[in-house]
Amino acid sequence: MKNLINISLLSLLLITASCNEKQQTVEEVINSNDVELMRQKRTELSTQQRQLNASIEKLNQKIESFEEANSYSLVEVNQVDTTTFNHYVEVQGDVQTDENILIYPEFSGVLEEIYVSEGDQVSKGQLLAKIDDGGLSDQLQELKTQLELSKTRFERQSRLWEQNIGSEIQYLEAETAFKSMQENVKRLQEQLNKTKIRAPFAGKIDQKLTDQGEVVSPGMSPVFRLINLKEMYISAEVPEQYLSAISLNTSVEVSLTAVNEVFSAQVIQISDYINPANRKFSIKISIPSGKEVIKPNLMAKVKINDYRRKNTIVVKESIMQETASGEQVIYVFQPEKDNVGKAKKVQVEIGKSYNGFTEIKNGLKAGQYVITSGSRSVRDGEKVRIETPLK
Repeated sequence: MKNLINISLLSLLLITASCNEKQQTVEEVINSNDVELMRQKRTELSTQQRQLNASIEKLNQKIESFEEANSYSLVEVNQVDTTTFNHYVEVQGDVQTDENILIYPEFSGVLEEIYVSEGDQVSKGQLLAKIDDGGLSDQLQELKTQLELSKTRFERQSRLWEQNIGSEIQYLEAETAFKSMQENVKRLQEQLNKTKIRAPFAGKIDQKLTDQGEVVSPGMSPVFRLINLKEMYISAEVPEQYLSAISLNTSVEVSLTAVNEVFSAQVIQISDYINPANRKFSIKISIPSGKEVIKPNLMAKVKINDYRRKNTIVVKESIMQETASGEQVIYVFQPEKDNVGKAKKVQVEIGKSYNGFTEIKNGLKAGQYVITSGSRSVRDGEKVRIETPLK
């Protein structure tokens, strides 16, 4: 390599000299037989030779440094800085509402009228359908007539009794007959009320399950499905070891893949009961308003933020190494010159890990360079190189 550089530089010198018309060649100086001119030419060439030798030495040193650096292991590094580390508990949940019911009739008979359609919004107490009463309304009208008659008899007997006219038995018989008729009217009215199907709460008619003209029976023939989408929540079960880490208003992140919805929410209820079958407790999570695309029974992925630490060092979990004695170590890059430095093994104290990243509690400082690739093939104190010098 050195001989090649010497030949190249000497050739360059001769070419440069030949291109300069004002400068005489060595042959011309010799042929001139001028001793003084020869001495000057010799001094000139000696000076040029010293300059060339110095340049050659610089090139040799640089080449040797490159060749030496290229013999070191190539690694990749990343400068660490403080950040916020969050740890999450991931559980499965589903969308629920306490106001999602099948409405059954309380009276047997033919479904005479249906007043609503699927998708209708209804208010609490609104009349939804009517069942044929089988003549109960006529019976009620007759009883009301009898009630008025018994009332008149009782009032007349009561006035006579106040005037000490008539016997006590007559008064008591009239009173009993009147009260009995009141009870009969009340019971029949209650029966008649059951022929009218009303909404137990405000919501939407999600399904109409029985057609007009069909025979329905209590507990056997659901007529409607009524849902209130304004009172939905997410229910999930969490392992008991996270009980102390979760409280009311704990932040969660909810993902509903089926409808492509992701949103932040809060824990609004925590069960006091641990299920002995799976050692889990239940939580309820709020659903923000305006999420009309969300429906009951949708599957949800819930990420509960059970741990958060600010101003800490976070590194990729993959660069962590464990020694034979169980110590956790990381290799850091200590720059020396250009793109060359030393790999230094550093013992660290780790915290929690999540999603491929680990919290470093002690052992690293902001600004240090950790070796992210190639650390498993280097030794403590070994010289290594990076692709480009650090800025």
